[in-house]
Amino acid sequence: MKYLIVLFKNKERKKIINKFKTYERAKNFFDKKINEDVIFDKRVENGRDCYFELGLLEKNSDNFDSVFVKDDMGRQIKVELDDSDYKIIKISTYKVEDLIFDVSKNKRISFNNFYRTYLPRNGVKLVSKINNKIIVQEDDNINLFSLKCDKESDRFFTILNEQLMLRGRTDCILVPDSSKAQKKYLYELLESKGISKSILYRRSTTFFRG
Repeated sequence: MKYLIVLFKNKERKKIINKFKTYERAKNFFDKKINEDVIFDKRVENGRDCYFELGLLEKNSDNFDSVFVKDDMGRQIKVELDDSDYKIIKISTYKVEDLIFDVSKNKRISFNNFYRTYLPRNGVKLVSKINNKIIVQEDDNINLFSLKCDKESDRFFTILNEQLMLRGRTDCILVPDSSKAQKKYLYELLESKGISKSILYRRSTTFFRG
């Protein structure tokens, strides 16, 4: 194939997403992927901060102009590849959707899945945060969600608050910083639902891998 759509993580090639014979089809796919609406994007992987870019690559030709991107210091850096058969003709910041862990269902879910399933427009919901956990309460129903670390649960909470405001929701009460008394109540409540203390007190579920 003459054109590749490649995902880069921290400036290193991670994987090939798609291949195309024509530039038009490759560019259309590239533009569509770049404009995808991702609400909660991945910023931590294996315990380390990360960022992603999407590149449109062309098999080597004489009509190639070098591509430059800005680093964190604002400097222009020429984009290089470890594969000399292809050259980057376009590259853009890309949001990779991240997932949170639904403890009761023992699976990872997207922000949109969380929003639709656990925050329906009926009844008042109380959403709290403890360490890297998010708790959703509606009457006697309690649901627990785990994120990678404290920082990520804070970011998720901020994004959730923004989304609720954008959508004019007034049926959700958010408690980002629980008092000692509130934390004690939540710990006891979650323990009564069968959640162990070791899980509740844990502050991270992701660790550095070399």
